[in-house]
Amino acid sequence: MVERPEIVDYMTYEDMRARFRAEVMKAKELRRIHIGEYLTLLFENHLTVRYQIQEMIRAERIVRESDIAHEIDTYNELLGGEGELGCTLLIEIEDPALRDRKLREWWSLPERIYVVLENGTRIPAMCDEHQRGEGRLSSVQYLKFKTGRSVPVAVGVDLVDLQNETLLTHGQREALRADLGER
Repeated sequence: MVERPEIVDYMTYEDMRARFRAEVMKAKELRRIHIGEYLTLLFENHLTVRYQIQEMIRAERIVRESDIAHEIDTYNELLGGEGELGCTLLIEIEDPALRDRKLREWWSLPERIYVVLENGTRIPAMCDEHQRGEGRLSSVQYLKFKTGRSVPVAVGVDLVDLQNETLLTHGQREALRADLGER
């Protein structure tokens, strides 16, 4: 979990932002996994969450301690607990009409995302029901996978009109192994 002493004020952050951002983008590269044409999972870890907190504080010019604490609490939720991997699911459909239609049709999509462990076990995503709007999904979903200490070897989706599975590279598996060790 990201803690308050790790977060700097937005002016100090501005001075270090380019260097810090480069480090985070390198970490995100291994944690960005595409499932087919429209879905991308961004697995979160301590560094990526700290980055998101700093970026929000910078963008909103947040200085009040209670507001900083709120951002920390909010973004720490993305990490999940011990034995869990947290990720952001991006539903990336360029065409607005198609996107709107698919976000309605794919209502059960979050529960149909899964990771596969080395022994072949599929672990379905846990999702926050508050991320659903009136009859449609949000194009950004926050998911968690309860894997214990097991590292996924693949991620996939098993929806009637959307079925795909992506094998993880060695580098991706090692990144997720390290993330599980953080908790």
